[in-house]
Amino acid sequence: MPASGPEESAALSRLVFELTLLSRQFPASLLRRPGFHLDRSAYLILSRLEIDSPLSLRELSEAFQLDISTINRQVGAMLKHDLVERVPDPDGGIARKVRASRKGLEQVAADRDRSQEGIGAVVADWADADVEQLSTLIARFNESIEHIEDNPWPRPPHAR
Repeated sequence: MPASGPEESAALSRLVFELTLLSRQFPASLLRRPGFHLDRSAYLILSRLEIDSPLSLRELSEAFQLDISTINRQVGAMLKHDLVERVPDPDGGIARKVRASRKGLEQVAADRDRSQEGIGAVVADWADADVEQLSTLIARFNESIEHIEDNPWPRPPHAR
């Protein structure tokens, strides 16, 4: 959205400011709510494996646009906590793949429920149409980023 006038420039400036506040508040709000099982990286990796599994370390590295050593370290920690398991490539490839374990799926579901409770409390007095509109616009924003980065993210059927 190129700025072509003062109103669009002001709208873009407001968007940048509000996204900055959101990025500040979202991780902090998770830390203020006790009872979460997973750290951020485990939650994100398990969320991806829940939709698109199994994946190799290279596939995870590409999906998250992180160095493979970072993904390897994160997956290693998850293996120690039995959140993921290594499995043979179902397509017969040499590289072993990673999939979420039952424990990992249970914990990501529990954390998602807690997150939904917390976000639900924030929008409790909103109209359903407003929550839907915000969801639609955030999805559109995320999809635009994915398009620019040529890195589409799979979505579960209920999120479409």
